[in-house]
Amino acid sequence: MDPALLREREAFKKRAMATPTVEKKSKPDRPAPPPSSDESKRKMRPPTAPKLDATTYKTMSGSSQYRFGVLAKIVKFMRTRHQDGDDHPLTIDEILDETNQLDIGQSVKNWLASEALHNNPKVEASPCGTKFSFKPVYKIKDGKTLMRLLKQHDLKGLGGILLDDVQESLPHCEKVLKNRAAEILFIIRPIDKKKILFYNDRTANFSVDDEFQKLWRSATVDAMDDAKIDEYLEKQGIRSMQDHGLKKPVPKRKKAANKKRQFKKPRDNEHLADVLEVYEDNTLTLKGVNPT
Repeated sequence: MDPALLREREAFKKRAMATPTVEKKSKPDRPAPPPSSDESKRKMRPPTAPKLDATTYKTMSGSSQYRFGVLAKIVKFMRTRHQDGDDHPLTIDEILDETNQLDIGQSVKNWLASEALHNNPKVEASPCGTKFSFKPVYKIKDGKTLMRLLKQHDLKGLGGILLDDVQESLPHCEKVLKNRAAEILFIIRPIDKKKILFYNDRTANFSVDDEFQKLWRSATVDAMDDAKIDEYLEKQGIRSMQDHGLKKPVPKRKKAANKKRQFKKPRDNEHLADVLEVYEDNTLTLKGVNPT
């Protein structure tokens, strides 16, 4: 190596050693303080939903299930009240007071007063629209109105009336039916085992011979239709039933009316009709005059 470069290198080291320098030492990172016990407990706890007590649950304007539950309780109260003989209308506040539902929300109350009670088929609103009463199936109040209704159904051929509808419509129904038992017939419908009420028309009562009753009960026609019954009667030589029953209307053909043909007169020169009449008159007069 060149000796001159070595000398310069040694001289540089001496100058560097003679110059004082201050070194800045980096401070070591301090460890973070451990979390307190309260903060750790807060992080460990899961989020909880707000508590609901009975009052907050009832005042919630919430689901439709709760709304219709309130409405069903009102309709049931109105029906029971009508069956007990109380038929005067009540306001919405009086109804809620009687059913112990004054703690419902304002939105549910507005829904009942403006929409639900007005559209319910079992509730009838007063003309002013602020009072409500129960709407029965039939407008019957006592035994007389019940018998009048049964007579009308009998005369018009409308059949009987369901006992359930009568119990819903007639106040003190059991007492009235007990007093009118001789004037009413009870028939059990075989389909659903429901009782049907009919008017007991005593003028239609007549005695039937026992032999005829036996023949009537021995004849079973449940599994036969009208065509088979007609065929059986024809084989037995019975033709008296042909004139009974429903008849199919036979369409009648309309006969064409014999109208005389009318020849239309020509419509030409209609504007000269008056002139032609004068001309014809003059011609006739000329023909009737003898030449001199």
